[in-house]
Amino acid sequence: MYIQQAFISLHEWWRYLVGFIIIFLASQLGSIPLLIAVMFKVMAEGGNIESIQDPNVMMTVLDSNLTLFLMLLSFAIGLLGVYLVVKFLHKQPFVALTTSRKKTDWGRVFFGFALIAITTIVVTSLDFYNNPENYVLQFDLVPFIILAVIAVIMIPLQTSFEEYLFRGYLMQGIGVLTKNRWLPLIVTSVIFGALHMANPEVDKLGNIIMIYYIGTGFFLGIMTLMDEGMELALGFHAGNNLIAALLVTADWTVFKTNSVLKDISEPSAGFDVIAPVLILYPIFLLIMAWRYKWTDWSGKLFGKVEEPINISDENTQNQTFVE
Repeated sequence: MYIQQAFISLHEWWRYLVGFIIIFLASQLGSIPLLIAVMFKVMAEGGNIESIQDPNVMMTVLDSNLTLFLMLLSFAIGLLGVYLVVKFLHKQPFVALTTSRKKTDWGRVFFGFALIAITTIVVTSLDFYNNPENYVLQFDLVPFIILAVIAVIMIPLQTSFEEYLFRGYLMQGIGVLTKNRWLPLIVTSVIFGALHMANPEVDKLGNIIMIYYIGTGFFLGIMTLMDEGMELALGFHAGNNLIAALLVTADWTVFKTNSVLKDISEPSAGFDVIAPVLILYPIFLLIMAWRYKWTDWSGKLFGKVEEPINISDENTQNQTFVE
């Protein structure tokens, strides 16, 4: 069982508290290069340093490809922090944070990726065909190739950091401490959504967009618990962000990229904002449930997380050995 197997490793509450602090500091450390680069650029042009306190200003000072790389660097450093905390603080094999299977199922990763990638491309293509006035074709070969290289390498690191932190580290940590499944699902989903409040989309569309962000957290958490592993969530999250960065951008989105298309329409905070949560996500879950033969929804989403018999003695022996 995905959460239950965390009992095999060192899982005292203070380890998760210390580990979370270390991971947070690692991600903040990774954001320093972007801040330094922006400060040097503003100073070189004789600008006001105080202006970069506005996130919207800060994200437009540098070339968009460089900004994207430096912005994603913090997530890559954060992912390294997760790996080190899991390996040295919890003495847990990284595969045990990924899945309950003996090894990572890459077929599941690619299925999750393909599901959202194909859907996004089809939906965007249909909207472009039906509403061409809402888009500008801004394809420029060289900047796009640079973007593609950065995106293919860095965006999976960004999404993997978020998945390993929320659907992995915190999901397992809260699960073994509370010995249930519903509380880690709720807590990780709400925190995941709340951390997106700094995104420019919230300023543009209003707080209704938080339904989408928190709903996405629940969606990724449900697929993780039902599938007893993060592979589907890892692939889906990476596919969503990667295709979005390469295909279409807008002045009010967090990813301002040299994508193929630019959306110049005025966004509306209507039903279309929450439609993915109410329509698409349930359909995706049904597709995954059919493909991977999910059963016992009630038990996997709301059941107890019980410590395996004799695991305490075994864990004590392991702790004596490794420490």
